[in-house]
Amino acid sequence: MSDPTGKVDPIHQFVIVPITENWNIAGYDINFTNSSLWMVIAAVVSITLLTIGMRKKALIPTRGQMAAEIFYEFISKTLNENTGKKGRPYFPFVFTIFTFVLAANVLGLFPHSFTPTSQLIVTGALAILVFVTVIVLGVYNHGLKWFSMFVPHGVPWWLMPFIIALELVSFFVRPLTHSVRLFANMMAGHMMLKIIIGFSVTAASAGWIGVAFGLLPAAFDAIMLAFELFVAGLQAYVFAILTCIYLKDSVDLHH
Repeated sequence: MSDPTGKVDPIHQFVIVPITENWNIAGYDINFTNSSLWMVIAAVVSITLLTIGMRKKALIPTRGQMAAEIFYEFISKTLNENTGKKGRPYFPFVFTIFTFVLAANVLGLFPHSFTPTSQLIVTGALAILVFVTVIVLGVYNHGLKWFSMFVPHGVPWWLMPFIIALELVSFFVRPLTHSVRLFANMMAGHMMLKIIIGFSVTAASAGWIGVAFGLLPAAFDAIMLAFELFVAGLQAYVFAILTCIYLKDSVDLHH
């Protein structure tokens, strides 16, 4: 929670630190970092909890099984509402993205942890994965006819170049907006928590009077932590629902 000098630094928590040394292939640095470690932890935690939760598959579900089933039904309903029955084959893809982002967001709230989703390179990679998947599946499902989505029906010929340009810009800006939304929310929330903690630490160093005054920001920080937990879940949902909306373009051609 602090930098090497012992000061509370709201930016230090976002610094990527290599865990390994001298790992490279053809001159490219492939060292394992704290960001990589917490992405692995997020994946392992997600798989472990869901596996344990659904292990017994009891008629009367345990708490773990109930939680797993709630997640399943929640994403299934979200996908169905946005893509219809044709989008059902994409459920594993959307569910995996949702659980990974949720785990990464929540684990980042623990002390001395790292939040991979506060890094634009991570959220950007996830957004590009969704973007490429939409294009590949769209062409696979509809062939070259899929590109007709950029040419709406009923548009006068003299407006067509302008409309096509707008459609292309709108489509290709998706990875940017998709990734920046998650990255910005995670980074801003964590910085706010760290700044408020800094107020409490500074006040506590001023003696008993400082401790008394430090209780207020500490209480506010507890409220902020609960709010950040809500935001962690909300942003995972937003990322998932946008993925569903974008996947609809690979299922149905609409103009």
